[in-house]
Amino acid sequence: MDFSNLIQTVLIYALPVLFAITVHEAAHGYAARHFGDNTALMMGRITLNPLRHIDPVGTILMPLLLYFATSGAFLFGYAKPVPVNFGHLRNPKRDMIWVALAGPASNFLQAIFWAVLLVALVGSGVDERFFVDMARAGVLVNLVMWAFNLFPLPPLDGGRILMGVLPWRQAQWLSRIEPYGFFIVLALVVAGIVGTVWLRPLMSLGYSLINLLITPLTALLG
Repeated sequence: MDFSNLIQTVLIYALPVLFAITVHEAAHGYAARHFGDNTALMMGRITLNPLRHIDPVGTILMPLLLYFATSGAFLFGYAKPVPVNFGHLRNPKRDMIWVALAGPASNFLQAIFWAVLLVALVGSGVDERFFVDMARAGVLVNLVMWAFNLFPLPPLDGGRILMGVLPWRQAQWLSRIEPYGFFIVLALVVAGIVGTVWLRPLMSLGYSLINLLITPLTALLG
């Protein structure tokens, strides 16, 4: 493995990944506070300081080990979840949906930001490959986080959204999966099911929506 290429890849992805994780987790905390739960606020997790959200194993060690083990073909990681006491929300079942949705929504907005930056860089004639590649990485990273976290199985955000939408009895049944949800999702990722059935179609939709949104800017700069 080319060590210089690894360093370059890490530098290109470092800023987009840090922002994607930090804003995602902070968004959960802001939404929870808005709907009545101050747990994240009291624990200092409503912050844009990435150090408060990084999990040493899930955010750093696991992705690096997987990168080396698979030559960059497979990556997986996670941040420290923002603590939310759903019982403190004014309407727990309804507000759970908005708190869970806040994280993926923040990633989709960031993907739009990086896409606009990419168009602006290319349109203004900036040919510095590092910044262009960083903007492309920003779009990719945030769309992956957006799509992956919407997978409808707890403890992922999509699972919590589904629990908020389902009738009470079905939501309770789904909640029982949560202690094992991470391992189930990981197994589905390794088996390629999440990528094939969920990530690729949803990311394709995400790219199409972003292209549609930035078409006026592209036409203006073109």
